[in-house]
Amino acid sequence: MRLVTFEHEGRRRAGAFIDGDTRVVDLAAVHQQRHGAPASALGDILSLIEGGDDALDMAMEAVKSAPEAAILSRADVRLRAPIQPPPQMRDCSTFETHQRQAYAAGRAMRARAKGVEVIEDTGPSEAEQRILDLFVKQPLYYKANRFSVIGTEETVIWPAYSRMMDFELEFGCYIKKAAKDVPVEKARDYIFGYTIYNDFSARDAQAVEMIGQLGPSKGKDFDTGNAMGPCLVTADEMPNPYDLTMIARVNGEEWGRGNSGTMHWKFEDLIAFISRSETLHPGEFLGSGTVGNGCGLEAQRFLKSGDEVELEVSGIGVLRNRIVREA
Repeated sequence: MRLVTFEHEGRRRAGAFIDGDTRVVDLAAVHQQRHGAPASALGDILSLIEGGDDALDMAMEAVKSAPEAAILSRADVRLRAPIQPPPQMRDCSTFETHQRQAYAAGRAMRARAKGVEVIEDTGPSEAEQRILDLFVKQPLYYKANRFSVIGTEETVIWPAYSRMMDFELEFGCYIKKAAKDVPVEKARDYIFGYTIYNDFSARDAQAVEMIGQLGPSKGKDFDTGNAMGPCLVTADEMPNPYDLTMIARVNGEEWGRGNSGTMHWKFEDLIAFISRSETLHPGEFLGSGTVGNGCGLEAQRFLKSGDEVELEVSGIGVLRNRIVREA
């Protein structure tokens, strides 16, 4: 299924895309009409995940048997992030190409700031190389601000302290059930489904704070900074999440593309690593990190107020947001 959270007539509901994502089934409304009683597990997407296979079966039944009265046009609803907010968010670093190219772009930008006309890249610094060496040894991640999650078509508000804003082309998975000390070979059983993720970033703030070696803070933490959607594609609908074309466009112009098959660490690796002596709960989100060529920093191009950013991932759809600097 292609699950969504939507708002209609002032109420937030759980739904599912049908007819090429042009219409939305109101899952709880179908169940109420067919059985004459509400189903709390269909009240929202997090409850659906927490409800396990029985809730998923109810949702599937609702999609298959939906009467026209319980189906809405996509144009008549407001989509939100699939889970807004999720119980927890972790954004991981899984694409080595992005890591290397981002470092190279940073070196080039610093050289230009010093007035260097001919830039000859000398390769990673000692500090950058230590991070690259660690990257291939274990997954790296930080905990993102779950309360800044927004959905497709929602506006991203440019943080007042930043002059250099960027997007990040990512996707990610939602945890299906409680997971602790999960072996890699069993980890796929703990994935409920996938969505697109845009980790908007204040690059100037991030460059300063990372010197402190505590991970990003105000470079990532600002209201509306984590865009997710447009839908949650259940794992059974995506048997191979590691061959997805990923494209970023700004104002309709392609700025970058990559493929999920270039992930050094798969979601199964992330689940196995993060769940060591720690329980992951249903609905938690793990971001893939930025695919190679998936941000403006790598191309040394940055956003301006009013830009519309589209992230497209094959099999999931298009996540679209406009970034605006408030007066």
